[in-house]
Amino acid sequence: MTVRTRWSRLEVTDYLAHDTEPGRTDLVRVIGGVTPATVEFAPRPDFGRAPIRITVEPEGLRVQGADFPMVLRSPGVEWRVDHDGTDDVARATVHPRSERPVVLELRCGTDSLAAEERTEAERQEQAALHWSSWVRDLDLPRTENVLAARSALTLRGLCTPTGGVMAAATTSLPEEIGGVRNWDYRYCWLRDGALTVQALVTLGSTTEAEAFLDWVHRVVDSLPSPELLRPLYSLRGTDLRPEEVIESLSGYAGSRPVRIGNLADHQVQLDVFGPVVELITHLSHARQQLTDRDWDLVRSMAQAVARRWHEADHGIWEERDEPRQRVYSKVMCWLTLDRALTLAERYGRTPDPTWADLRTDIAQEVLEKGWNEQAQAYTTAYDGTDLDAASLHIGLSGLIDPADERFQATVTAVEAELRSGPTVYRYHRDDGLPGGEGGFHLCTTWLIEAYLLTGRRAEAEELFKHLVDSAGPTGLIPEEFDPVTERALGNHPQAYSHPGLIRCAQLLDHH
Repeated sequence: MTVRTRWSRLEVTDYLAHDTEPGRTDLVRVIGGVTPATVEFAPRPDFGRAPIRITVEPEGLRVQGADFPMVLRSPGVEWRVDHDGTDDVARATVHPRSERPVVLELRCGTDSLAAEERTEAERQEQAALHWSSWVRDLDLPRTENVLAARSALTLRGLCTPTGGVMAAATTSLPEEIGGVRNWDYRYCWLRDGALTVQALVTLGSTTEAEAFLDWVHRVVDSLPSPELLRPLYSLRGTDLRPEEVIESLSGYAGSRPVRIGNLADHQVQLDVFGPVVELITHLSHARQQLTDRDWDLVRSMAQAVARRWHEADHGIWEERDEPRQRVYSKVMCWLTLDRALTLAERYGRTPDPTWADLRTDIAQEVLEKGWNEQAQAYTTAYDGTDLDAASLHIGLSGLIDPADERFQATVTAVEAELRSGPTVYRYHRDDGLPGGEGGFHLCTTWLIEAYLLTGRRAEAEELFKHLVDSAGPTGLIPEEFDPVTERALGNHPQAYSHPGLIRCAQLLDHH
């Protein structure tokens, strides 16, 4: 988890120190090489809405005006502070030498500018050792081994001390340059969080899944009834504040608005129960036991499905439009009951006597109403001919045999309508928002998996290579990809793009 940026005579190394106390974060920047560099320090807490002042002290800079303590330790650096309208900006020219780099240490959560007991080199080594030892214990796929390791590290980095998992570490990076599809993903979605920690479970790390399930238990325990579970919560497991727009910010490359909060927390998304039960299935297999507490959570999820599966909902893509009877959401309701029954049989639990019949009823309805003769595919919802990459889960989940002609026809239809060269779009329908978006990396991984399930390995390998190429030198994968301009779009890195890469690498190992 160290970033090195190199020029011909300058190297900048950034890393998070690993030895800080709870509530404190130290970002260390080491400037090495043999050429002068200009440094600008312009902290803007609360998205620039909090006016700040910077004061120069012998050991560095102190920031005043943020709602948390913040200092920049920089001994030996001579700063000049200018007032930029409402805020201060500190600037300095530094002269690193090969034997003595310049060290800047941004400390959040403390007002101490005191020197650390360990040297910078010792702290960097300790940070590297922490992450490399964690990766060393993983059971990584042979296919794209190094990139899978980077994906695992990225997912681990998005797991927070509360047990909540960030969907992405950013807000409002646009899905179309100059467009309005700019969302805040710095929260914990039940779906994204479950997919993230499940990927780590399949690699042999269960600590993150245990912490996430503790988080889910706390959220469910705070509700009058489990079917009231929202799609997302704050990282602490609390409700989000109202979505707002920061009018003073112009956005990435002029893409406005910049948003804080996410209105999707008030949507109905009936697929959220399935990923939680699927996670418990994987975790129970890994630890070879199903705890009473997790079985209670499985029953809660199945109970929620029994009460609400027949409803229309906003679906996985959180469309700000009218609810529909969505195929993917129904498939996830079926999966909830299917995995619950599997867990009951495997671990000697007593399932609700209604679950088996309800599982059958949901499957029959989806197979009948989800199929559209005109489209020759399982479509987005019962009421139209439009396609959605998420409907591939009718085969990926096991609801229908991948050898079934209807699933193979659906794969062909998604490929024809939604694939564009190296990427796969979610859908091409009017979703109530202006503008466009890129292809979704997660959808690309679904099509790769569908190719493998239907015996089309050559196509799977070719599409997987495109996915690998899009990761670039950092190995970080965003939400979307524009096949025309070949640029990344959406928040970055996006958690659920990385489980897709890991799963495809695992499947390519074994198919």
